[in-house]
Amino acid sequence: MSRKANYRAGSNSHRRGGGGGGGGGGPGGRREWRQEQYEEEPSRTAEETVPRGTCLTMCPLREVREREQQRRLHRFEVLPGTEGDRMPRADPSRAVKEYSRPAAGKDSTRPGDLRPPAVLLKTVRFLIDDIAAASPALEPWTEAYDFVFDRLRCVRQDMVIQRVSGAEAVAVLERIVRFLLYASYRLCEEPLRLYDPRINDTHLQESLSWLLDCYASGEHPRQDEFQALSLLYNLGSTRALRRALELPERVRASPAVRLALAVNRAHLERNPVRALRLARRLDFLQSCALHRHLAACRRDLLLLYSHGLSSRDCRYPLQRLARLLALDSTPPPPPPTSATPTACAWTATASSSPRRRTPSRLRGASAPPAPQNWWTGSGATPA
Repeated sequence: MSRKANYRAGSNSHRRGGGGGGGGGGPGGRREWRQEQYEEEPSRTAEETVPRGTCLTMCPLREVREREQQRRLHRFEVLPGTEGDRMPRADPSRAVKEYSRPAAGKDSTRPGDLRPPAVLLKTVRFLIDDIAAASPALEPWTEAYDFVFDRLRCVRQDMVIQRVSGAEAVAVLERIVRFLLYASYRLCEEPLRLYDPRINDTHLQESLSWLLDCYASGEHPRQDEFQALSLLYNLGSTRALRRALELPERVRASPAVRLALAVNRAHLERNPVRALRLARRLDFLQSCALHRHLAACRRDLLLLYSHGLSSRDCRYPLQRLARLLALDSTPPPPPPTSATPTACAWTATASSSPRRRTPSRLRGASAPPAPQNWWTGSGATPA
């Protein structure tokens, strides 16, 4: 073919949208060149866009000064001896970065405002060990809860911005899930103006889902504990059951997961008697996770017995019924005197309404006295 014919073929292909022949000078050629350029180094581009925190304190110094000037320090953060001053000062060892919504024009990815994973873990330990667990007798406990909840929300925000994953994310999320589970039980009788269970549930489900996704990356020593908590908190959920059945055999065969699966099976089979009997074997946090489903279990049991024992001549011992319902009419023990949560008397309620509760105690399936250092998961799970 002559040179003139080649030129005509290239021109026709260019008019048909072919991209200017093989020279790359047309729009199509430039488009292909850009695509190849982006495909060559996608990983390096992703790494460059992920910010890495450089703040080594629980609260950036810029925020500390700003909140001091605006008098927005929480009383847990105020330096002792300056509470009565016109402008209280912040305690550097107790000030924690507060949560703020992303706003237009506000850069939330500055490395100086982000805390690395090690500092985030230190922050979570401080919030739970020194604030939440150190104030069991604080009434209302909602003050400590509001403070810790807000700061933990900011911790998760920093984790999302930095895309923290793996073992570093697991160490932080496990403690957050334990705190939110305990709070859902501890504050279940508080009015809505002090505690909103739906907001707590939303953040608990998000943290728990994130944690279970992190477990998929490899083996973790406490995976069975939190898989069981997920099954109990989402009792009867097909999604939670499907996730549990896809777990490795090592995790599914653990005592905690087997017990949680047995409770779920009894619940799905509409066997509340067996479900409540199995619930007596749960430990402290597992009981907190199951607590919100107890009213439904008791209601199902009463419906079954009311149909089966509906004869007027039938008499059923009240004490035996109370045992089946896992109820105890004995008064609760006196308030704890220790400053640690291990001395607290955990009580559960039998009412189906979240706002009208009866002061009855749950036997066996109630949250027993918290084991030592249960915030960090050192309490043993029963076989």
